[in-house]
Amino acid sequence: MAQAKNDQLLNLLCGTVVTLVRRDGPDLSARQLAVFLTCYLNDGAHTVRGLAAALNVSKPAITRALDRLRVLGLAERKPDPLDRRSVLVRHTPKGQAFLREMRAIMAEASGSQADRDDRAIGQVERLSVRRAG
Repeated sequence: MAQAKNDQLLNLLCGTVVTLVRRDGPDLSARQLAVFLTCYLNDGAHTVRGLAAALNVSKPAITRALDRLRVLGLAERKPDPLDRRSVLVRHTPKGQAFLREMRAIMAEASGSQADRDDRAIGQVERLSVRRAG
């Protein structure tokens, strides 16, 4: 049963990524997407240092990902007013819109997967009834 649930999650991930790649919009790498989602789904201020620790990658890798997110308008970096040596990652309206779009894509992919699972279960049940009858 755990394998079936894992397969469902992988299919949901696959459907979401394929839809993101096919649509007209930013095409993010896995690292860029991880940085984006970490910033947008976790409350609080985010710094390069904090993101590097959270994702267990180097600070230069986070900086490169943030550079791409900035170019796409999905995130901004601003100096921390409390510590001028530190930089905070900020949300943008375009980033919020991208997150809403991702939620919709995942909801649709999830519904599609559930529909496929329901059809498969129905087919198995019909076969079982035919064999029993």
